[in-house]
Amino acid sequence: MRLTFPHMGLLSIPVETLINGLGHEAVSAPPTNKRTFELGAKYSPEGACLPFKINLGNFIEGLEQGAEGIVMAGGVGPCRFGYYAQIQQQILEDLGYKFKLLLLEPLGGKRQELYHAVQVLLENVPLHRAVAALRLAWQKIRWVDQGNALFRYDLPRSKDQRETQRSYERFLAAMRQETKVLQLGRHYQKLAEWLKKNRLPETGTPRIRVKIIGEIYMVLEPRVNFHLEMLLGEMGVEVVRSMSISQWAEEHLLGFCYPHHRRRTVLLSEPFLASSVGGHGRETIAEMVDAGVNRLDGVIQVLPFTCMPEIVAQSITPAVSATYQLPILTLVIDEHSAEAGMMTRLEAFVDLLRRKKAAASV
Repeated sequence: MRLTFPHMGLLSIPVETLINGLGHEAVSAPPTNKRTFELGAKYSPEGACLPFKINLGNFIEGLEQGAEGIVMAGGVGPCRFGYYAQIQQQILEDLGYKFKLLLLEPLGGKRQELYHAVQVLLENVPLHRAVAALRLAWQKIRWVDQGNALFRYDLPRSKDQRETQRSYERFLAAMRQETKVLQLGRHYQKLAEWLKKNRLPETGTPRIRVKIIGEIYMVLEPRVNFHLEMLLGEMGVEVVRSMSISQWAEEHLLGFCYPHHRRRTVLLSEPFLASSVGGHGRETIAEMVDAGVNRLDGVIQVLPFTCMPEIVAQSITPAVSATYQLPILTLVIDEHSAEAGMMTRLEAFVDLLRRKKAAASV
């Protein structure tokens, strides 16, 4: 079966690997672009959040390329993400598209949907082949996230930032094509060698470090957050980010094996937010506290317009900021946001952090 899926950062690399490895054909929608925005905004409810609209645009473009099915994650709790797939399915069917929806609900959701999706994905696939595909996809998630962390560290320390970006793009292309687990670590080592050769010598001057937090889609999808991490790196700012695809999978899909993620979130957020508000609202507060405890220079919260969990977190931001003397910038993004406005706010925020750091060192 030809299957499409939504884009979210580097998610397409392991998802394509898994779908193809299970004997299906991955139909990757074009990278999110202006038309994706337009399609999503045109056919979505006006009050829907931006990730809903972009996902819908991805699905339309994937179906236009001949996809016969859609693979989509589900959710539970107050966040509207748990209703995405059902509403998007109805919209697409009303538009005349014919497809199968494979909904990967979490174990706390409707298990019959999950069982049906797994049954279709594993149909006529030998067990050893399924295990091999899962292993390769999982290892790609881990190594790609490690490569991204290394890139974020090196970009502001590069002699030639364009060469650093090209090295990172070569790494991602190699990871996408790789079919052997044992070769993944070697691609990472090559990236590390490329970046090390292009690294500036340390001067002893502390570098500005900023943590990016917020709703996971907005944090991880660069074509929606205006390549926020790249912009900050080019300004000489080191971007710190705990949220990643592998971290999300460990916490939400394999939580019984990685309970420390949930314990850490609860421990850090409890003084300011004692209960879950859905989405990544509580994680946002936990990461703010972590940035304050570890003396980072600032925090940028990224959220889609109308996102209830992040709005709740935003209301607690002043208390966290005052407690840790931590500058926090909140970026609310929808389909009408523009890069020029984003750049102006980022430049002003980074300038504030530099002046604050300079004053503290006097």
